[in-house]
Amino acid sequence: MTGIMMDSTVVVAKEQMSCGLDDEAVILSLKKGVYYSLNPCGNRIWSLIQKPVKVGKVRDTLLEEFDIDKETCEEDLLSLLIDLKNEGLIIIDDSRPS
Repeated sequence: MTGIMMDSTVVVAKEQMSCGLDDEAVILSLKKGVYYSLNPCGNRIWSLIQKPVKVGKVRDTLLEEFDIDKETCEEDLLSLLIDLKNEGLIIIDDSRPS
């Protein structure tokens, strides 16, 4: 289990800065002082999670915009989100509404 589900809410962490370069993104972790770069698909994901959003909504947007099957999209999306979470660049909220 990844800890991130399609109904999890994800948003970028406040302790980072990012900018776009052509169709890629560069992110600076203010906590770690480390730069990260994202390819065009990763950049699109990054732009979609600037405000809190359900992971499933991000997946649906990617399926509309990229030529990719649902299973591959979900696997790649969750893999990237796990990496971003492990680096402290995003926050995952799994709390259920009361």
